[in-house]
Amino acid sequence: HVQLVESGGGSVQTGASLNLSCVNSGTTYIYLSMAWFRQRPGKEREGVAAVASDGTIDYADSVKGRFTVSKDSAKNHLHLQMNNLKPEDTAMYYCAGRRGMLFTPFVSSEYNSWGQGTQVTVS
Repeated sequence: HVQLVESGGGSVQTGASLNLSCVNSGTTYIYLSMAWFRQRPGKEREGVAAVASDGTIDYADSVKGRFTVSKDSAKNHLHLQMNNLKPEDTAMYYCAGRRGMLFTPFVSSEYNSWGQGTQVTVS
């Protein structure tokens, strides 16, 4: 089964950059759709960026132009390069996975595997 582990979070100042990584330490699946979600204090979990099994990429409007997602399908690794970070990006960031296609990439119930999260704090 899929076991996702995130890393790369931290505390940075406004305008800085961070690179988050997610690796699947379980069984590797070629057709694994993966995504980043985040949960800001007092808010519901929201989708940030997703890469479907066919390579289709989606971004939330709030991060377009600042965040770049990339996926190594053979290794089930997912990365999120975050530039020009803002205080409103402060959140716990989670990696999510789903075997096969995505239909609604930013609906959390689409995914059946989740990591424990990595904290990003921007001040």
